[in-house]
Amino acid sequence: MTQNRAIFLDRDGVLVEDVDWLTNVAQIRILEGAPAAARRLKEAGYLLLVVTNQPVIARGLATEAEIEMINAAIGQRLVEAGAPPIDRFYLCPHHPRATLPAYRTDCACRKPRPGMILQGARDFGVDLTASFMVGDRMTDVFAGAKAGCRTVFVQTGKHLEPLIQTTEVLDPNVTPDWTCANLAAATDWILTRP
Repeated sequence: MTQNRAIFLDRDGVLVEDVDWLTNVAQIRILEGAPAAARRLKEAGYLLLVVTNQPVIARGLATEAEIEMINAAIGQRLVEAGAPPIDRFYLCPHHPRATLPAYRTDCACRKPRPGMILQGARDFGVDLTASFMVGDRMTDVFAGAKAGCRTVFVQTGKHLEPLIQTTEVLDPNVTPDWTCANLAAATDWILTRP
């Protein structure tokens, strides 16, 4: 059976401008070059799966339903700008120090853990060794590496920020397979890989 290939994309800082707490559709700013890059990846046969930590839910700044609406609006704006539809958005609403007790958990889905990537692989029959994780934080790289993907670290968002809060022990030997300026440059590299 032939398995699918996927590009797992972080949302903020890869597809849209990272505004710290994206809680309203009015804050959405699609990053330049992202729609065209997404189209090239889809035309090359990759599924487009977004995997995003959303601590705004755990902090009580937005509900899961509101973030789902924002994700749908991002998907629509990408399409309006020439991108293909995103195949699925996955989100983690948890945080180890959540303001709302219901979301205060040490979950498997919050990056740097690979839970969302592994779920996407199960849902879509993805060969992780033929797939890529693209993110703007080292926690995206750790999650992709742990899932068995090749990883791309883009410098369009929070790439210089300290690591997010995590209880996960991070292997200091993990490095991205490629580091570049943005999703367009990541796409150039991915499409030359065997």
